[in-house]
Amino acid sequence: MQVPIQVHPMIGGAGENSYYRNSLYQKKAILTAKPILQESIAQLCKKSMSECLTMADFGCSSGPNTLLPLWEIIETIDSTCTKLNKKPPVLQYFLNDLPGNDFNTIFRSLLPNFHQKLEKEKGKKFEHCLIGAMPGSFYGRLFPSNSLHFVHSSSSLHWRSQVPEGLVSEFGIPLTKGGIFYVTESSPRSVQKAYQDQFEKDFAKFLKSRSIEMVCGGHMVITFRAKSDKNPLQLIQDSLKQMVQEGMIEESTLDNFNVPYYTPSVEEVRNVIEMDNSFKIERIEEFKISWDANIEDGNNELLFDILERGRYVSNYMRAVTETMITTHFGDAIIDNLFHRLSFKVIDCLEKRTGFSNYMVVSMIKK
Repeated sequence: MQVPIQVHPMIGGAGENSYYRNSLYQKKAILTAKPILQESIAQLCKKSMSECLTMADFGCSSGPNTLLPLWEIIETIDSTCTKLNKKPPVLQYFLNDLPGNDFNTIFRSLLPNFHQKLEKEKGKKFEHCLIGAMPGSFYGRLFPSNSLHFVHSSSSLHWRSQVPEGLVSEFGIPLTKGGIFYVTESSPRSVQKAYQDQFEKDFAKFLKSRSIEMVCGGHMVITFRAKSDKNPLQLIQDSLKQMVQEGMIEESTLDNFNVPYYTPSVEEVRNVIEMDNSFKIERIEEFKISWDANIEDGNNELLFDILERGRYVSNYMRAVTETMITTHFGDAIIDNLFHRLSFKVIDCLEKRTGFSNYMVVSMIKK
């Protein structure tokens, strides 16, 4: 019988393979969507604003990017309130992720530096910026009704709450050989349908929960991976298949490994939002990001050869997927697996096929 594979947290701490050390790619997605985030916050500020704005970042993870959206929000509130001659509101900001997320690193390492920067650059304007944690799945209720003014999420909503049902026969035999890592047009139709149904179910739960928790007129900006021709997860699957052929992994073990991950199209996202009917869509935009995007961040004077770029992509994929893979296969194969992945990535980068699509959606609660 197939064992369901759930989403596991990123590698915590600040070690070499941690998400903390390998999340520059996700930073690129946040910065690319920044103008839409700024636009949404500015619109929110121009309304009759509460003395306290309550906000939540869903799927915040733990790393240098965790507080980046909040800083961009504060910058926009500051400039907008200055133009309007308004006093900035008190900010109450909640960080959400699964209970296994490394919240300790956030509050021990990141938050003190954030408050120091805030005091240095903004003085007493935002002395009441209150930051807390709200562990739990965002595919369900987490906050009181009518309590959130703004919702943000980046690089999280492509993860499903679970592997969809219907991927095994009535006798428990996997219907797909080699497992499912990334659903493509070439995937069996039944598999595509199962993952699409799981996306619709999960996203509808997310919207329903947020519609109850948000105030009327509240804003939401979400950014996540969209349907693409290619994804690094496919290359992990190819590497695991090679390891099966070499006798390093049992074939049946790989057949039972299906990843709870699905990247929808714009049409799929729009259909679920319109069916929920709780939000007005302001903007939906797509953009492409190269797999090795942002490798130069903080190192503009260095030249990165193709081997380093391959390792860069392999390392951030490892930070995201290692706990999920080791739970199923054990940790003996991990170094070998991601070494193989780096060379497959290099091939894609050289052929200029190493790109992923992203989607950013800006909405207002009706």
